[in-house]
Amino acid sequence: MAESDTEVTFRKETVGKLISSFFKEDKSRLSVEATLLVAEMLKIFVQEATVRSQKQAECEDCDQVDIEHFEKILPQLVWSNTHSTLTGHSILLLDF
Repeated sequence: MAESDTEVTFRKETVGKLISSFFKEDKSRLSVEATLLVAEMLKIFVQEATVRSQKQAECEDCDQVDIEHFEKILPQLVWSNTHSTLTGHSILLLDF
């Protein structure tokens, strides 16, 4: 498979709007530092998902990564415990 040096980035404004859309109160605010931190976490999540999907495709002797490869590795990346389900919050953990 071909290697790519494309840098994953998320626009600060997009991340801020995404997070703010979950705020319950209009007066809630998100700091620039928190926005940058979430953007960095998203970047790491996407990079890890990409690497794991590529490895899954290689294990199946495929020349390209398809959505099926991503779907197979997704449970390794996303985890929700009973408490988070009851409170309506999701917890994302990377399983290294």
